[in-house]
Amino acid sequence: MIMRSRPGTGLSRRHFVTGLTGLGLSACTRAPAPFPASPLVDASAIPATATSRHTLTVDTRPWQIGSRIGRAFTVNGSAPAPTLRWREGDDMVLEVQNRLSEPTSIHWHGIRLPANMDGVPGISFGGVPAKGAFTYRFPVRQSGTYWYHSHSGMQEAQGLFGALVIDPISKPIHTYERDYVLVLSDWSDVAPHDIMSNLKQQDDYYNFRQRTVASLFGEAKEKGLGNALDDRLTWSRMRMAATDISDVSGVIYSYLINGEAPDSNWTGVFTPGERIRLRVINASAMTLFDFRIPGLTFSVISADGSDVDPVTVEEFRISPAETYDIIVQPTDGRAWTIFAQSEDRTGYARGTLAPKKGMKGAIPPMDPRPVRSMVDMGMGHMDMGHMHGSECGMSGMSGMSGMSGMSGMSGMSGMSGMSGMSSTDKPASTPKEAPPAPVIDDPGPPPKNVENQIVAVNPIDRLGEPGDGLEHNGRKVLTYAMLRALRPAPDQRPPSREIIMHLTGNMMRYIWGFDAKKFSESSPIHIKLNERVRITLINDTMMEHPIHLHGFWSELENGQGELRPNKHTILSQPGSKLSYLVTADTPGMWAFHCHLMYHMHLGMFRTVVVS
Repeated sequence: MIMRSRPGTGLSRRHFVTGLTGLGLSACTRAPAPFPASPLVDASAIPATATSRHTLTVDTRPWQIGSRIGRAFTVNGSAPAPTLRWREGDDMVLEVQNRLSEPTSIHWHGIRLPANMDGVPGISFGGVPAKGAFTYRFPVRQSGTYWYHSHSGMQEAQGLFGALVIDPISKPIHTYERDYVLVLSDWSDVAPHDIMSNLKQQDDYYNFRQRTVASLFGEAKEKGLGNALDDRLTWSRMRMAATDISDVSGVIYSYLINGEAPDSNWTGVFTPGERIRLRVINASAMTLFDFRIPGLTFSVISADGSDVDPVTVEEFRISPAETYDIIVQPTDGRAWTIFAQSEDRTGYARGTLAPKKGMKGAIPPMDPRPVRSMVDMGMGHMDMGHMHGSECGMSGMSGMSGMSGMSGMSGMSGMSGMSGMSSTDKPASTPKEAPPAPVIDDPGPPPKNVENQIVAVNPIDRLGEPGDGLEHNGRKVLTYAMLRALRPAPDQRPPSREIIMHLTGNMMRYIWGFDAKKFSESSPIHIKLNERVRITLINDTMMEHPIHLHGFWSELENGQGELRPNKHTILSQPGSKLSYLVTADTPGMWAFHCHLMYHMHLGMFRTVVVS
C-alpha cells in the first residue's frame, strides 16, 4: 500500500524507499536555491558575556543537509537558534518578533518563571501572533545548562531550538579551560505533519529492521531453536515487534550536532591536558541518543541544569529535552570522536575534539540494536535476568501465553491472577525512613481499549538500569540511580498526596495518553498552591517516554535520600515505575507531557493547574 503525503511537503512511500538509494528526493527540493549547510550563526558559540536584553526574530528559510533540502524555522537567521548566555539574578527582557505568516512561541525549557512567561500557547499565554511580537519578562533564579524551543506547530522539529547557558551568581564549582555546547537533534526534509500522518496510517512506516528468518538462526544458536521459536511466536501472538525501538528512524532522519551532519564534522579545538566542559542538550523531536567519546572517560557534573556529585562514566543515554554537562580531559594531542548513536542503531551524530580544525578520529561501529523483552512489556524480571539490551531474549517463556495485559491476544488470560500487584505500591527507590504514605490519587489500572494496548502487570524500578541496549556492553554507563545532588532540596516536607499516572498508548493506532485518555478527553490535574506532592509514573507501554512538567523541579526519588537530584525531564523506561516530588510553589496553568513530539501531539499531554 502506498501512502501519499500532501503535495509539496513530504515523500510518498515509494519516493521514501527509493530515496534510500539516493534516487528520490522530497518535493521540498523545489524550494529556493540551496544555501550553505552551516548556520549563519555558530549555534554552538557561547557568547563572551551574559546579556539580559535580547531581540529574537523568528523567520523561515530552506535548510540543506547533504543533498536534501527542508524547511527551517530560524531565530536571527540561524537554525538551530543561537546560544543565549544569561546570568543568575538578572531580570530578563526578551522581545520575540514573528515574521512568519503563522503563530509561534518560545518555551524556556526548565526555567522557573511565572506561568504567563512559560510560552505554551493555549495553556499559559496566547502565543506570538503572525507578523506580531511578544516580550517575555522574568527574573533568572537558577544557573546551568538549559534550552529554548518553540511550542507551536511542531516548529521545534524544524530547527526552532537553541541552547541556554546561565552563569551562577556565585563562584563556579568547577574549573575548565574550554566550554562548548553540543546540541543534538534529528532532522528530516519531510514535514513533521507528514511524518505523523504516516505513523497514524502505519505504525512501523519507518521501521525497516524487523527480525527475519536469517536472524532466527543466530538466535537459535545462542539460546536453542525451541526458545528462539517460542520467542518469535510470543511476539506474534501479541501482534507486536520486539524490534520496535524508535518510531522514526535513521532511514529518514539525519542526526546532527549543532546543526551539522556527521560528514560536516563539528569540531571543538583543545590543547592537550585542558579540561573541557561539554554541555550536551538533546533537542531532537523523537530520538534517544547514547553519547560517548571512545577511549575517554568523563565526569558528569550536572543533570538538567542542576549540579550533581561528579560521576565518572564512559557513556550515557540522553532523551529528548534532557541536558547533561560533562568534563573531559584528553591528554593526547589527537582527534577524539564524539559519538552519539540513536537508540535503535539506525544512525549517529558525530563530532570531534581535536588540537586543530580539519582533524578526524575513527568512527566506531554502532552497537547491536536492542530487542524488547517481557520486562519492557511490564512483566518484570520474569525470565531470570535475560531481558535486557541487545542480548535480551525470552528463553523460558514458553508457558507465558496468558498475559492479560495485552489486547488482541486470544487465549492470553492465564496471568490475570497477577493483578494483585497493585500499581499503588510504592517504588523501590522510596527511602525507608519516609513518613506514612500520603493520600493516594489513583484512578486504578487503565482500561484496555482503543487508546491503550497494554496494562503492565508487574512494573518495576529500573532506575539502576542504563536502558535497553546499554547493559553488558563493556563500558561504564550512567544510570539515574547514580545521580546525587550536592545539597538537599529546600523543601523537606513529606508529600501530602501521591498522584499516580499511567503512561498509555496503542502503537498500532498510534494513539498516546495518560490513563488511557488523550488530552482532548482528559481533565486538568489540580494541585494546591505550595502543596508538596509525589508523582508516580507507571509506564504501561513498551516505549521510553521523557516526561516534562513545566514550571517546577522534579526531585527524582532514586534512592539518594535527601540528596534527590533535581530534573525537569524524567525518562520513564518501558514497563517501569518511578516517582518524584514536586513543590507547587508557583500558581498558574502548566503543561505536563511526553517530550517525544508525536506522542505529545497525539495525546500524551495534560494541564496542571496550581491554585
